Amino acid sequence: MQLFNMLKSGYLHLIVARSKFRLLSGEDNLETYTFDTHEAKHLFCKTCGMKSYYIPRLHPDGISVNVRCLDPSTIKSINIQPFDGIHWEENIHKHKALVH
Repeated sequence: MQLFNMLKSGYLHLIVARSKFRLLSGEDNLETYTFDTHEAKHLFCKTCGMKSYYIPRLHPDGISVNVRCLDPSTIKSINIQPFDGIHWEENIHKHKALVH
């Protein structure tokens, strides 16, 4: 059930360096959620529940932004690479760019 719900959320990851990330507004309306190792910090909107970004446990110097929360007029192009998140541990090594 939990995996199904994650799939339904439609989170589309864009990992950026923390130094390149700038939250323009709404920080006071975010709630942090952690689980398991508590290393990853998931930030949710207190009003609507949308997970707009998080700090990944395997890439703590980066921010994983939910592309679906970005203003489409600010995106020139995007290349989406499929990733099997259900089997995260077995597949993360295939995407070294996300880890390093």
